[in-house]
Amino acid sequence: MMNVKNNKFALLLAASAVSLALTGCGGDDGTDGNSGNPGGSAANVVNVLNLDVTKVSYQDGMSTIEVFATNEEDLPVVGLKDLEVKAVAQLTPQGATGAGNSAQWQATYSSPRSYSDKLKPVDLKNGNYSFTIPIEDYNSDLTQRYNIIASASTLQDGVTSVPRTELSEDFSGDGYQALYTKDIVSTETCASCHATGEAIYHSYTSAETCASCHTQEWAEDRDKPELAFTHLVHNVHNSAKGYKADRDTGELTKDAVKAHALLQDNCQTCHIAPEDGSGELTEWGNWTRVPTMETCTSCHVDIDFKAGKGHSQQNDNSNCIACHNASWTEELHMSGFVEKKALIDQYAMEATLTAVATDAGSDTTLSITITGADGAAIDAATLLTSIEQLESITNVGPNFPVMGYKDNPETGEHKVLINLVKNGTLDEDASIVDGKFVTTITNLPYGEVGADTDTAFSFIGLTLCNDGTALVACGEGVDSTSMKAELAHGTLSGEAPSVRHTDSVNFGACESCHGTEWELHEKYHAGFVMTEQLGRVNEAGEMIVGIDGCTSCHTPDGIGYSGQGLAIEMKLHKTHSQGDYAAIKGMNCSQCHNDFNFDAFKVKGALATSSGKYSTPIAATCGSCHSYSDSFKPHAEGQGAIIDGSYAAANDAVQLETCFLCHNPSINNHTAVKM
Repeated sequence: MMNVKNNKFALLLAASAVSLALTGCGGDDGTDGNSGNPGGSAANVVNVLNLDVTKVSYQDGMSTIEVFATNEEDLPVVGLKDLEVKAVAQLTPQGATGAGNSAQWQATYSSPRSYSDKLKPVDLKNGNYSFTIPIEDYNSDLTQRYNIIASASTLQDGVTSVPRTELSEDFSGDGYQALYTKDIVSTETCASCHATGEAIYHSYTSAETCASCHTQEWAEDRDKPELAFTHLVHNVHNSAKGYKADRDTGELTKDAVKAHALLQDNCQTCHIAPEDGSGELTEWGNWTRVPTMETCTSCHVDIDFKAGKGHSQQNDNSNCIACHNASWTEELHMSGFVEKKALIDQYAMEATLTAVATDAGSDTTLSITITGADGAAIDAATLLTSIEQLESITNVGPNFPVMGYKDNPETGEHKVLINLVKNGTLDEDASIVDGKFVTTITNLPYGEVGADTDTAFSFIGLTLCNDGTALVACGEGVDSTSMKAELAHGTLSGEAPSVRHTDSVNFGACESCHGTEWELHEKYHAGFVMTEQLGRVNEAGEMIVGIDGCTSCHTPDGIGYSGQGLAIEMKLHKTHSQGDYAAIKGMNCSQCHNDFNFDAFKVKGALATSSGKYSTPIAATCGSCHSYSDSFKPHAEGQGAIIDGSYAAANDAVQLETCFLCHNPSINNHTAVKM
């Protein structure tokens, strides 16, 4: 028999007991308290559910734990209806199951699938819930993990809603704070792409829950190596092979195309070192330090270690580290990304856009200077043969561009795309002047002084041919890399330019998922990587790297090959939101948005929502996510919006949309309404 052992909250609970002894048995609110527990009201609203394992004890093959539940105001939550222990696992140390093997979670309890068979907690009516758990093969020398799930449900009253919450908490084998654990990638890192609190797969939201169930032992018992977490987590993030086996054929039928396109085999997108001194993710470096057959074959699918195919024959992991030491493994997997970043950082661009009035209208001169890492200008002539593409896209009116993706339906104007250089050859409309690339655009459709259309803007992309570390002459079979982009503004009047707002979305949000070397649009354009070069200093003195340059091409009347609108206000939502276009399940507004700038709608007009059809801007923007709802169209039209009408009708109705009289969306709750 073991004595009850309390975790890190033992001192806190003891202090509370002393406090109660000094103030009497009643609670501090004047009501009587239960013996050993403070009095007071339980939570009647649970917007946030906090869980914590506060006691652990073992006796006769059974583990007894107490889980303490509170809401966002630290009030105890009584009457939880759907609270369960999903799994209990213990951690066998590195090498314990065989030389070279990584530390492995071993399940000692798994919750039954049937609801009627699940363990039911004892509600102690003070925020504490007691579970008595049958455990197998328990070893008191090993770290023990308790995985607790509260499903999205209600309290016992059937009315008070409770959000889904997961908790994984580790203890030493006798119930104290764990001396060691195995967390290689944090749930917070996963949440940079997968929305916080949203299901990653099945219904589960945390990496710790996944690892607690998808153990190596569980996978081997089923003869399905792809089910072990260290193998599975790589399968679902690269396209080397499929995942999720067909029940009848066993064929891995799903492909991780979208995830692979984002991560591009960059291990350090997920394997991120913790902050020094944090004490977190103590085994984050295992991806280089502990190579194993089980993990490596998730990406290197052409290898059969035991058969000696694609690798020297071996039956276990005992000799892996002899060749694959940590520094070599990191270099092998990361050298391409390191070299690419170093190459990108060697070059930058500076551009000016200068307009002058002429008898025929106007001449707008775009001048582009290529600079080195030190900021010094580089003579364009010396780089010419190494430039695969130097592309400029110019438009007028940063807040609501008036030059169409193709032809604007009202003016017939379309964006001006000039490849100043293509495959090392200077375009006939470009020249090199004083070491700079220069081109002149005639008769842009400038508007009145002070209007948004007094400003032209050019988005510039650059692709350089290279051998991985240095520039080379472009040619067949030569690799190329999209570099940093540049954005230039200029006015015909000579007044300060109008600029598009950058307080809604910035590249910081994009980089959290895509990374800093992700090449955007490299297949169809020069492409670019998301860097500070596109930034502007805002009123608060902060450098903000916005997506405002994208509007040079993603115009309000743009229609893609699919027949759907390309306006930036809609395209990004369609690409990232739920539905047929979803990149990642469960994404929410706050993952991309810093804020919502409702004033921006005051300067917008009709947006093309499908081929030949236009909608008012608020409805079009909201409809880019809510287009799957049958109720959306009549609701929006009831508030003055036009959905899929004519260009003229949608423009005429822009000021009639009254959505924000009732709706008050925020990035954390875009469904909020004014009461």
